[in-house]
Amino acid sequence: MTCYQEITCPTCGSGNNIMKSGRSALGIQRYRCRNPGGGTKTFMPSYRYKALEPSVKTQAVDMAINGSGIRDTARVLKISKNTVMHLKTSSG
Repeated sequence: MTCYQEITCPTCGSGNNIMKSGRSALGIQRYRCRNPGGGTKTFMPSYRYKALEPSVKTQAVDMAINGSGIRDTARVLKISKNTVMHLKTSSG
């Protein structure tokens, strides 16, 4: 029995123009979106470190806009305080 996993681009949501793009150092398959407007170079279906997920950056920025501090954001998102500072400063 063969199982297939549906892979979609996290930026554009397309599943038609996805190609394999090697493996990470831990052996996880990387993928590349071939759409011309694709914002990311490569992506993986699951990340080992949560701060690399695309949604975490938007959550951190939203929490900063709503007045949450760095420690509070790090605690809620379960990432490092230094990572939160880096995400907030590189968002603009």
